[in-house]
Amino acid sequence: MIEFAKRLEHVEEYYFSKKLREVNFLKASGKPIINLGIGSPDLMPPQKVISALVEGLSGEQAHKYQSYQGLPELREAIVAFYRDMFDVYLSPSTEVLPLMGSKEGIMHISMAFLNEGDEVLIPNPGYPTYTSVTKLIGAKPVYYDLKENNNWLPDIEALENQDLSKVKLMWVNYPHMPTGAKANEAFFIRLVAFAKRHNILIVNDNPYSFILNNEPKSLLGVSGAKDVCLELNSLSKTFNMAGWRVGMVLGKSEFINAILKVKSNMDSGMFYGVQKGAVEALKCTKLWYVSLNNVYEQRREIVRKIANALNCTFDKNSSGMFVWAKLPAFVKAEEFIDVLLKDKSIFVAPGTIFGSNGEGYIRFSLCATTDDLEEALARI
Repeated sequence: MIEFAKRLEHVEEYYFSKKLREVNFLKASGKPIINLGIGSPDLMPPQKVISALVEGLSGEQAHKYQSYQGLPELREAIVAFYRDMFDVYLSPSTEVLPLMGSKEGIMHISMAFLNEGDEVLIPNPGYPTYTSVTKLIGAKPVYYDLKENNNWLPDIEALENQDLSKVKLMWVNYPHMPTGAKANEAFFIRLVAFAKRHNILIVNDNPYSFILNNEPKSLLGVSGAKDVCLELNSLSKTFNMAGWRVGMVLGKSEFINAILKVKSNMDSGMFYGVQKGAVEALKCTKLWYVSLNNVYEQRREIVRKIANALNCTFDKNSSGMFVWAKLPAFVKAEEFIDVLLKDKSIFVAPGTIFGSNGEGYIRFSLCATTDDLEEALARI
């Protein structure tokens, strides 16, 4: 009998991979399912992005292997985007690396920096991929608490009291998924100082900055952050390009070179037409962000009515493409969403998939039409 790798003993199939099979089965059985569980943008990318992709198909270089570092014009567009949107200045030749989605970056960064037995600080609640990749690498997840009474920010003083001698890397994610909490500059300054004191690499996963958020921030905007920080970003949410798989990692050249050593052995470059489309996306004017957020604002208003109808509470100052809602006391998240799916044919995500501190919460996605949201509200 051929045995599976031992590393698979420590990871499970991604929650949405499993749950969506159940949801799709119910749909196929004739149930009128409304999916408010997953953050997959349903809106179209800018038209000029699609046109650039189509035009790129006939380019001389279109069907050849591409550079592992991406087209020079893509790196330049990423750097210009960070300069204009975050006031962060980077070198297009040495301090940015395009990725096939930021999820790829989580794996590449982990492979580049972690050895077996190293410890990794992971937010609870937080993106489940941080944990699964850490375990696949053979490193050890060490969870730090995010709590509503601390605005879903890590308690740095509490972290200082832990044994951090084996901690090599820390994942942060602001604006935060799933809660929508935002971090201010003062917190980022404290975080960078913490990383320097303990020689920890901080990685800020930053794909939600421009969704219902008037003050986008980059961790790399803090003085001295490049010494101990990397930042991941993505075009998936900002430009409705989730299926295109375009992301980026940014930081000082030594860090980027280490990640490139991994990446160059894992793929053969991003498709040319996709890169050309990404360049156009990054050149969008502020009118794009205004129109995008007008749609999400309308949807969020309906979702908040749904939350109210379910006797949930929520933070009106949160950002991002989700509404993180607190259930009534003593109600279990997974039991609640199963009842909602069975009785109302509405699927939402239980907070527990993001960590134990997600118990008692559910997450609504704004990636559904106003008609579907109004229908969900009517059913409830």
